[in-house]
Amino acid sequence: MGNGISGAAADGRLADNIVHFARVLRKAGLRIGPAAVTDAIEAVAAIGIGEREEFYTALHATLVKRHEDDAVFDEAFRLFWRSRDLVGKMIALMSPVVTRHEEREKRKAGETRVSDALFGGREDRRRERDEPDIEIDARFTASGSERLRRTDFAQMTSAELAAAKRAISDLVLPMDEVRTRRFRRSNRPVAIDARATMRHAMRTGGALILPRHREPKTVHPPLVVLADISGSMSQYTRIFLHFLHALGENRRRVHAFLFGTRLTNVTRQMRHRDPDLAVEACSQSVSDWSGGTRIGETLKDFNRLWSRRVLGQGAVVLLITDGLEREGIELLEKEMDRLRRSCRRLVWLNPLLRFEGFEARARGVRAMLPHVDELRPVHNLEAMADLVAALSGEVRGRAGDPRRFLPAA
Repeated sequence: MGNGISGAAADGRLADNIVHFARVLRKAGLRIGPAAVTDAIEAVAAIGIGEREEFYTALHATLVKRHEDDAVFDEAFRLFWRSRDLVGKMIALMSPVVTRHEEREKRKAGETRVSDALFGGREDRRRERDEPDIEIDARFTASGSERLRRTDFAQMTSAELAAAKRAISDLVLPMDEVRTRRFRRSNRPVAIDARATMRHAMRTGGALILPRHREPKTVHPPLVVLADISGSMSQYTRIFLHFLHALGENRRRVHAFLFGTRLTNVTRQMRHRDPDLAVEACSQSVSDWSGGTRIGETLKDFNRLWSRRVLGQGAVVLLITDGLEREGIELLEKEMDRLRRSCRRLVWLNPLLRFEGFEARARGVRAMLPHVDELRPVHNLEAMADLVAALSGEVRGRAGDPRRFLPAA
């Protein structure tokens, strides 16, 4: 395990360090109760201080309850238990008079949340005390809200994720209404409603005939979401489910399906009033969260079992995946074509579009592109706002045209 753990055990501080480690995980977003911390201490005491892998396994088995927390736990374990002089270094790290000068690369999602939980902004407060006050002309700088809108979901801290969820709930929902064959009463002279006119005239014995009018009834079309929950898509899908929950509060026909290696209908779970509890219920109802992906097979299951039930009356389908399918390309292309013919509009949301140099080189991406109406990013709040505008019909041009990525004929 290393000198750090052995020293901590010799000093009788191992239990305190495990408790502190659990607090860091809790600040980073993991749901850990006192019972789990007690189990972790007892598990470490039972196996003894041996190999680092055994120590990792004992803590992981007792403190991690959800697959999506694996990345955060791994990063926290690496940062917390890497020190050789564990107790002294952790006191130094958590002290407000210590600053770090090492250069870092772009943080991973788990590293950002863990670092925020470990240091809690102490470095920034120390730097504010040491450095002199400087007046800066901020007229041409981005505001905090603007920066949040453009921050990748995978790079957000726990506080930023909470702010993003609140911003998602405040988005102006799309007004993508379609006309139906039914009519409703209208005060405008659109068309004469003969039946309503005669019924009203019969009340007065035909002495007074006033025309009644009607107009075609408009409704929100069914919205069907097919979201990839594989390891590379887990974070983006989890945030998008909050957006889908906000949509479901004002629309009746919203259907949600999650897929990795299998297809799972989570429409009922998304009807919970609390968005966090709804997302948690979705994650508990699937067994392959953050696992592998089989896009072609799951689309085949959807087309065979669910398309006739949920894709009627001009349905709009939002497909959330990176399209990185390595096998079954022929099946993927066939099922994508069938899905496109079954709905009014197929929108592909791909977080890989956050990269400026994105090209359709993967076989799965090339197989899917010809069968979608729009291709849009889904990696930050700005992309979600653009999606709302596109669903409302407010966006025109080639912003979401998938043909710009297809090879020229």
